[in-house]
Amino acid sequence: MDEDFVNPRRPRQRTNITNRHHYEYECFNTIMDLQISEFDDRFNEVNSELLLCMASLSPIDSFREFDASKLLRLAEFYPSDFSYVERRTLEHQVSIYIDNVLADERFARLKSLGDLARVMVDTRKHLSHPLVYKLLKLALTLPVA
Repeated sequence: MDEDFVNPRRPRQRTNITNRHHYEYECFNTIMDLQISEFDDRFNEVNSELLLCMASLSPIDSFREFDASKLLRLAEFYPSDFSYVERRTLEHQVSIYIDNVLADERFARLKSLGDLARVMVDTRKHLSHPLVYKLLKLALTLPVA
């Protein structure tokens, strides 16, 4: 891999780079550019933000991705489901919710939003945090829509 790279289009021209550099940097960067372009073509800025906000609900690694501001932003994407008063109430409910689930061992090893919804119902936390549960239901139905 440390030999000089030979450009197949111009085999007689010296490139001054190694095979390692060619594959690790030039090919890698080209592939990354293609992947990013494809991502940008499929998801506009709003869709990307929506997915990032949904990730804040993820229970993986003890809610490592939790971000209250992103959950509040997620509620703003659903103006017909959350009134102004409910969005203000959600601010308080989210902080209490995260404290409750982090303190409850039953939420420690969850792997998906579906698991989170099931355990919330089993522990009846969907009743004490109805707005968070509503966000969770909306996030679960989004991939279908």
